[in-house]
Amino acid sequence: MSGEIRSGSAENKMGTMPVVKLIFNMSLPIMFGMLIMALYNIVDSIFVGKIGEEALTAVSLAFPIQNLMLSFGVGTSVGVNALLSMRLGQKKQDDVNKVAMNGIFLAIVTWIVFVIAGALFTSAYLHAQTENAMIIQYAEDYLSVILVIGFGYFLGCMSDRLLQATGRTFLSMISQICGAVFNIVFDPLLIFGIGPFPELGIKGAALATVLGQILAIFVSLGLNVKKNHDIQFVLKNIVPNRRLIAQIYKIAVPAILMSSIISVVTYFLNIILSNVPNGGDTAIAVYGVYFKLNSFIFMPVFGLNSGIIPIISYNYGAQNHRRITDTIRYALVIALCILSLGVLLFETIPGKLFDLFSASEEMRRMGIVALRHIAPSFIGAALAITMGSVFQAFGSALYSMFVSFARQLVVFLPAAYLLSLTGNVDNVWWCFVIAEFMSVGMSLFFMRRIYVKKIKPIPYE
Repeated sequence: MSGEIRSGSAENKMGTMPVVKLIFNMSLPIMFGMLIMALYNIVDSIFVGKIGEEALTAVSLAFPIQNLMLSFGVGTSVGVNALLSMRLGQKKQDDVNKVAMNGIFLAIVTWIVFVIAGALFTSAYLHAQTENAMIIQYAEDYLSVILVIGFGYFLGCMSDRLLQATGRTFLSMISQICGAVFNIVFDPLLIFGIGPFPELGIKGAALATVLGQILAIFVSLGLNVKKNHDIQFVLKNIVPNRRLIAQIYKIAVPAILMSSIISVVTYFLNIILSNVPNGGDTAIAVYGVYFKLNSFIFMPVFGLNSGIIPIISYNYGAQNHRRITDTIRYALVIALCILSLGVLLFETIPGKLFDLFSASEEMRRMGIVALRHIAPSFIGAALAITMGSVFQAFGSALYSMFVSFARQLVVFLPAAYLLSLTGNVDNVWWCFVIAEFMSVGMSLFFMRRIYVKKIKPIPYE
């Protein structure tokens, strides 16, 4: 990755293209790429479900660790994305180049930390949630592959975000699709040993995932070097720069913590579900399937927000009041429309969704109730998630962290525990709706502070 690439033109489309067109121009490729990624997660679980409910439960137990990896990968990339876009708006080319290369350095270091931590703590983590020896073995087999060969989680996120930060979201979509298609094709081949491939069972599902990510890395890095003319990729800039790393993590740490809290909450919710008389391992499997379906519905919103972060950051750097407020307003409307469709889906065909995963009769019954109870929370989530991305774009990611922590730890988990005391696992799912009410209220409070302190002082032109 040595050598230099010519710098970009004086004007970036994030400062000139009409706002609605720009939002879709930036977000649609990311949305599509994320939908493909969510699809391969669902396909992965569909094939794993054919191995048995124990294997599906094992993947559910593995989810918090995978999400933790993704949280560090995406969270660090969010810090790089926001800082890089801001420096682009300020025309500080040297910082742009160093931020990009330091981001790649941080991705590699993070992967090494996870390999070490996984070797030390995975077994204890699994035994705390279930006593089923078969489920534990499945989960250990799956995670051993995901952790050791999991550098794709980190380098892939970082490389794609460099493309997104400079407005090249279509190129980031290409790399994501390549990885996802590989995974979807090789999942059944490696799980069931079709044709010349060995029958690897649940390890095959993990291997298809990490190999798909590795392919995506090569595609994304190649596109950055050849097509990303706003960044000059000079190998010497990969040397850690304490000033820039501190600025990256000022934005990234709250984003990491905000996303990582899902792993913590999932871990404790699994324990709560396992102790409800009519819950147990089946309830954990239901929760795992919900997360796969949830990701497919929410990924377009996350893609939308990935698209608006560089737009807002760039125009904040350029001090353009009108483009900032227009971007926020349109993003909120689009997010509400997307998740309203999710509500409709969960309320009308929950049984058919669970049939995809070869669910047992009891798992299907439990899943139908779960999806219908959770669905109304999507409306609040559309508002809170979008406002959280606005906070990140302005470098005020602490606000997002406060909202997420309060939602998950102060409301969600206590509500789930109290509802579990009724002795009926069906009641536990209402904790999603309860928590979302609080989330929206806090988000609106912080959104007003952002407007008064950072947006309103900018002259409206």
